[in-house]
Amino acid sequence: MRKQISARQKSRKFVLQALYKIELTEASVAEATREFLEDHNMKNVDTDHFEELLKAVTLNKTSLDERIAGYIDRNIKELGSIELSILRMGALELRDRPEVPYKVVINEYIEIARQFGSTDDSYKYVNSILDRLAREFRELEVRKSG
Repeated sequence: MRKQISARQKSRKFVLQALYKIELTEASVAEATREFLEDHNMKNVDTDHFEELLKAVTLNKTSLDERIAGYIDRNIKELGSIELSILRMGALELRDRPEVPYKVVINEYIEIARQFGSTDDSYKYVNSILDRLAREFRELEVRKSG
């Protein structure tokens, strides 16, 4: 079981990096996917999750941004690209992957923000926004956990 969790964690980190590459180079999702699968050590990565999450975040960017914008304290264009990508990924998993407990989703993206965030406090910001999104997307689950 730990291997599966580790593989999923690695896939999330690679998705973040692929989203960053797409933003910087204007590469297509297909190009970024192909590059990461060919050029990176994906041996212990959940590549299905990598491909699904990368495609889903890219396809749903507008709707995710609309949800995120309702919970942030500034214009969404003022967010750093890393933090925005982390929030998009977390929002998508909260919205579309009910099989992953919301606390797991939030914790995964807090850890990613600690590692890749542009400031030392990025993880706190990510935590607060994803917590609010969890209440929207997973209201019953959040209430049950008390």
